[in-house]
Amino acid sequence: MDNRSIKKLEADLWESADLLRAGSKLTSNQYCMPVLGLLFLRYAYSRFKMVEEEILKTRPMRNGRKMPVQANDFTAKSALFLPEMAQYDWLVNLPENVASLGIQNIAGQELGSLGEVVNNAMELVELQSEQLAGVLPKSYTDFSDDLLGELLRIFNNNALDDVGGDIIGRIYEYFLNKFAKNIASDDGVFFTPKSLVKMIVNILEPTSGVLLDPACGSGGMFVQTGDFVNEAGLQANSSMTFYGQEKVEYNAQLCLMNMAVHGLTGVIKSGDEANSFYHDAHNLEGRCNYVMANPPFNVDKVKAESAANAGRLPFGIPKENKNKEIGNANYLWISYFYAYLNETGRAGFVMASSATDSQGGDKDIREKLVKTGHVDVMISVGNNFFYTKSLPCSLWFFDKGKTDELIDKVLFIDARNYYTVVDRTLNEWSEWQLKNMNAIVWLYRGETEKYKALLEEYRAVLGKMISEAGEDALNAVMDDVFTGGIETVREHLKTLRESAKNAVEACDRKEKKMLQTVWEEKIAFVEEIADVVKEASWLYSKFGEGKYEDVLGLCKVADVEAIEEKGWSLTPGAYVGVAPEEDDGIDFRERMVEIHKELLELQAESNELMNTISENMKEMGLLDEMI
Repeated sequence: MDNRSIKKLEADLWESADLLRAGSKLTSNQYCMPVLGLLFLRYAYSRFKMVEEEILKTRPMRNGRKMPVQANDFTAKSALFLPEMAQYDWLVNLPENVASLGIQNIAGQELGSLGEVVNNAMELVELQSEQLAGVLPKSYTDFSDDLLGELLRIFNNNALDDVGGDIIGRIYEYFLNKFAKNIASDDGVFFTPKSLVKMIVNILEPTSGVLLDPACGSGGMFVQTGDFVNEAGLQANSSMTFYGQEKVEYNAQLCLMNMAVHGLTGVIKSGDEANSFYHDAHNLEGRCNYVMANPPFNVDKVKAESAANAGRLPFGIPKENKNKEIGNANYLWISYFYAYLNETGRAGFVMASSATDSQGGDKDIREKLVKTGHVDVMISVGNNFFYTKSLPCSLWFFDKGKTDELIDKVLFIDARNYYTVVDRTLNEWSEWQLKNMNAIVWLYRGETEKYKALLEEYRAVLGKMISEAGEDALNAVMDDVFTGGIETVREHLKTLRESAKNAVEACDRKEKKMLQTVWEEKIAFVEEIADVVKEASWLYSKFGEGKYEDVLGLCKVADVEAIEEKGWSLTPGAYVGVAPEEDDGIDFRERMVEIHKELLELQAESNELMNTISENMKEMGLLDEMI
């Protein structure tokens, strides 16, 4: 299944499921966990069937029949064994009158509703996995049988059986993302946007060892790391050991389900013992190969004495106030992330923008941190990257295993103006923008072969996309991908839009809608090509065939002396300067004419609508009464 098909499937499933929620009395908070639980169960069943088929291929025969599969066969293949009453196919095919079937739960009690049957299925699954014990939702009796039955049918989509492509994992994340817009935890967001997580993972490049997220939320860092390691040809569960701490129990349950959906195992602790300010729950100080986190920003009222006793503060504790509390815990987190690393460990985390140049005790800690030589990369991120907050943030990266050439240097990147607009309240980095930012880090580290491989990837992907588009005029792009290619695509798009307009206006009224859809799909695909060419051109215009250079307004490598001159600030904008304005390729006069024309059309539609309303009111005899 290609990317566009998966995106359509995600949107269709969400629309169907959310329509059902809107027709019920359930809030988003009540609805979130059970729906994600059903997606989990659907995934577990798909994986169960796939692994069962593999096991049966080599199963011994007895009396002419293959021996039945057993639970330990699945454990050996990192899959869950599902008893019949926990198998999705069995659940979705139950008759309407469940109470008449005499089904019993694991305690021997008869089940009188579909909700009770699904609750029992979750309990049966938990018996198969120590990691999932007490984690799966069991509130399905809050649903009417009709609503629950319809949800089961919605997720009984054959496309979800493509376990190899981890489609359910993507859809789980998509649903988690959508729910995150409506459900914020007490400490802020519980779901870190995927583009921020991917940036952290891509720059850290985890391969093997211990990974800790001491504020793990719904587990995005683990999932993305798993994907990264698997794509590198390794097995995440055998190469990595995942540890997490999460104070909020609800979020920890989301994390364990999220990991299970993606086939990952880990040790996640939650509740008071997992409050990172006061506990190193896994005893991992100085033992981690990687630390990744999106901690809650600007937390106040942390008890200074308890935090000091909990340790992991190599640069000292931030100053306390008269109430013997830490007024802002950002530098507690920053100290923890450094303290957890082993002698060659790397850390990447999200932090409030204010922390890069905060004063007082924070500045003293920051000075000591910079003098270690282990601050690696600092990235400024613009507004609207979070689903529940609009504030900017920064990404920090530590590396205790730096080369001698980089030990006293820091790469600063100001990415506040580099993003893709998703909608009015949300921005993100596209896949190609993530690759481009990663490429800057590669060049700073001297890894030019990775940069050159990215240039080749641009050429290969564009060649395939242009071939699929079947537009001969686009072939010229391949002659000049990185410099003149963008102008070629823009000109072709302009021609396509004009051709579409003329074709739709000239066709019969009955065919108009269908023809318009055909043209819109064609234009949308060429726009995708334009986006890729634009990012290829952006990268090449700054670094050519692969030599790092400071770019005004984008990136700058500074040494410890330069940072000291800036008062130990780690704010990228203080180093990179301001970029000159770039031509966005849009003709101002032409665009203003288009906008004016659109306004006139909208005004005409408005006038026509008002006339229709007036005529209707006249016919109803209401207009005279109003006069």
